[in-house]
Amino acid sequence: MIPKGIDVIAKRVPEILEDGENGLPGTMRRLLERLSANLKEMDRQVNELEKQIRLWHLENEASRKLEAIPGIGPITASAIVATVGDAREFKNGRQMAAWMGLVPRQNSSGGKQTLLGISKRGDTYLRTLLIHGARAVTRFAEKKSEPDSWLRKLMGRRNKNVAAVALANKNARIVWALLAKDSMFRLHYTPVAVTAGA
Repeated sequence: MIPKGIDVIAKRVPEILEDGENGLPGTMRRLLERLSANLKEMDRQVNELEKQIRLWHLENEASRKLEAIPGIGPITASAIVATVGDAREFKNGRQMAAWMGLVPRQNSSGGKQTLLGISKRGDTYLRTLLIHGARAVTRFAEKKSEPDSWLRKLMGRRNKNVAAVALANKNARIVWALLAKDSMFRLHYTPVAVTAGA
């Protein structure tokens, strides 16, 4: 029995092929050799493409700007910049988050507003990247962030998946602000209106 995971398979298949006592038929042995060679080639191509994406990211100012947001790395940043184009085509950050499918569907009647799950419309790839990045941040926040932070408070009220999607939504809005207003990300930014009222 081989545990799940591509790295494990890549390490174990050569051992299985070299073991002449395991009773593996010749046809199956040849098939595994071909599959192993294909896996190595695909892995080589993935590494090559990742290098090209990282080079493009380093040369692109907008992509580098987005990488400063927690939960967004070079792959996500470059994918957003390449897909979104001119962020000013969106009226605001909520519209961009909705375009990615990160805004909850609403069911409102009689003055009562009910928020449902995310719409899952829009760009599946960008939504997935943003949610995976947000999940990494929530795992880190469980142990390291301050208890009174926005994310920790949210995680105290809702489950981790809801918190990750909420953070992905927030990050999509931040992305819009950085791209549309040509500004830089500041981790502990507080709007002027909030500080003036305090």
